[in-house]
Amino acid sequence: MGFAKYMEDNYSRYYGTSVVRGREHDSFVRGPLSVKNNKEASQVKEQSSKLKEFTLAEARPIPVIVLADVSGSMSADGKIEALNLALKNMIDGFAAESRIRAEIQVGLITFGGESARVHLPLAPAHRISEISPLAAVGRTPMGSAFEEARKLVEDKERIDSRAYRPVLVLVSDGMPTDDWEVAFDTLCRSERAQKAARFAMAIGADADLEMLGRFANDPESPVFKGHEARDIHRFFRAVTMSVAARSRSTAPNGNVPLMLEEIPEDDDLDLDF
Repeated sequence: MGFAKYMEDNYSRYYGTSVVRGREHDSFVRGPLSVKNNKEASQVKEQSSKLKEFTLAEARPIPVIVLADVSGSMSADGKIEALNLALKNMIDGFAAESRIRAEIQVGLITFGGESARVHLPLAPAHRISEISPLAAVGRTPMGSAFEEARKLVEDKERIDSRAYRPVLVLVSDGMPTDDWEVAFDTLCRSERAQKAARFAMAIGADADLEMLGRFANDPESPVFKGHEARDIHRFFRAVTMSVAARSRSTAPNGNVPLMLEEIPEDDDLDLDF
């Protein structure tokens, strides 16, 4: 019995030491402490999972709101078809971004006929599967679009306080047919919208360049003048590059001008005009 007790004590001392050494040197673990080690491993895994969720949740949104003219004149010369394709390509480009620092969200307000409407509610770009095609009809109620944009930007349930400053993109080929000035001034004075980056595109000779010039507020990105449907594609490519650069920046609230000079005029476009 004495010898058996001696062997049992040696066995306990040996494996007790192995447990300590194993934990210190990432070696194997035996005996009753292995239960504790498994529990610790489970806790580490759980903490890692929570950390991953926290990291993903930290990506702050960059809202991009497009105000698109869909009045009757946009039906000519393939402009509405180009706009449909350009919007799709822009959203696809935003969806491909990493979302490590920022998550790009997209909303679409259209104005044509008697009033503007929210055609696409603000949503993360990577969750937008498709947009119902735009159709051109009626007048150019741009003031109504400004009011819809103001309500959306100021809606703290849709755009929370964590969001980076929004981007407003205006595209039009004509002159407003409603009382747009009051709505525009109200938009520019609103608490959040006055901080937004605003880009504008004027399509054709009939567009109101003076008004669109007031809308665009980046001195490095004046109103882009488009003369044909293909220019819509180039403009939206430039917007995509600008916002994507912001989303990857260490300072996503900064200014990134439209880099139209980096997009050749004969840039490929999968649409036959």
